[in-house]
Amino acid sequence: MKEFTYTIEDELGIHARPAGLLSKLAKSFPDTVVTVTKGDKTVKATQLMKLMNLGIKKGDQVTVTAEGDSEEAARAALRDFFEENL
Repeated sequence: MKEFTYTIEDELGIHARPAGLLSKLAKSFPDTVVTVTKGDKTVKATQLMKLMNLGIKKGDQVTVTAEGDSEEAARAALRDFFEENL
């Protein structure tokens, strides 16, 4: 299992567009389960509506976890995504 913690810098947080892109990226690693945790709530990154329902806003800290055969590649790709988009 690989994970990282990230503080959201985007003014709008994780809204529809970045949530959709994040979900699509997570789906590109079918042999790896990617989750996003905010506080005590954890959802699979592939579940778009649940991801948006976390209500992640600017300044919120999230933990992203990847577990599976491609966990290292998934963690690296997701880390890059968060740094470039959120």
